[in-house]
Amino acid sequence: MKNILNKLFNYQSLEKEEAREILTNLASGAYNPSQMAAFMTVFMMRNITVDELSGFRDAMLELCVKVPAEGYNAIDLCGTGGDGKDTFNISTLASFVVAGAGYHVAKHGNYGVSSVCGSSNVLEYLGCKFSNDVGRIMKSFDQSKIAFLHAPMFHPAMKNVAPIRKELGVKTFFNMLGPMVNPAAPANQMVGVFNLELARLYGYLYQNTDKKFLIVHSLDGYDEISLTGDFKYISDAGEAIGAPSLLGLSYLEAIDLAGGTDIKSSAKLFKEILYSKGTSSQNSVVIANAGMAISTISGLSFEAGVEKARTSLISGKAKDVFNKFLEINN
Repeated sequence: MKNILNKLFNYQSLEKEEAREILTNLASGAYNPSQMAAFMTVFMMRNITVDELSGFRDAMLELCVKVPAEGYNAIDLCGTGGDGKDTFNISTLASFVVAGAGYHVAKHGNYGVSSVCGSSNVLEYLGCKFSNDVGRIMKSFDQSKIAFLHAPMFHPAMKNVAPIRKELGVKTFFNMLGPMVNPAAPANQMVGVFNLELARLYGYLYQNTDKKFLIVHSLDGYDEISLTGDFKYISDAGEAIGAPSLLGLSYLEAIDLAGGTDIKSSAKLFKEILYSKGTSSQNSVVIANAGMAISTISGLSFEAGVEKARTSLISGKAKDVFNKFLEINN
């Protein structure tokens, strides 16, 4: 590790195979906690390269517990986190809305590191028991159309570095990796990223896969469609700047997206929105993200996807999917 750190301190980049080997060593416990903390800290202070990101990704996918979901045409809605905005759990809510609209969702998630409440925090608080049992995962797909894959149970590398990430309390390159290493290898992916540079890196990497993908970044810094400003979106069809009007929606204020102050209040807010007791602004931002995900899977226009998402949330179908999901995963 000393040689690796010296190389990085001298502003040199890792080759793809070097990055893959380092991640493999992290997973096997070859480095001590101080070495791991130092390595993650270096990557907070420099720009990651395409080769480094793809090497880390390849190692994570080689080592993970695989979920055979090829036949489901599923989508993952997963943000990188790390935007520092402390919003409510928008992508997790949107995942249940997409499932309520009739599409399969393979949601990859974890505990919050740089945020108050990650997807795993809120679902665990509401009664979900995490498992990497493939039989239960497939049952969840079949009966509720959504499965939740708690990252540490599927990725030994994430499990080993979890205590260090928690102690550091800031985003690391593992935030960048999360959306790319879903063990179900869903055929579709909608991913929110926290800056434009990472959006371009993701765009380059996804173009070299057979996935249908949509990468989004709100220009005022959110790792999702926030509706608080215009947004960049990149897909297999190209890239563009969009405004809320593209989705048939209006601009919102940042305060409209505020999350809870702790896990309990975050979970309360989560259920209020899912049970159609949220504000119109909260509903709009969830519907916006779910609608773009539906468009990615189905080929429908963004506005048509938004209308399907609206129906799922307002009719209670998303809520019904959530309750079925909990019944299976409790």
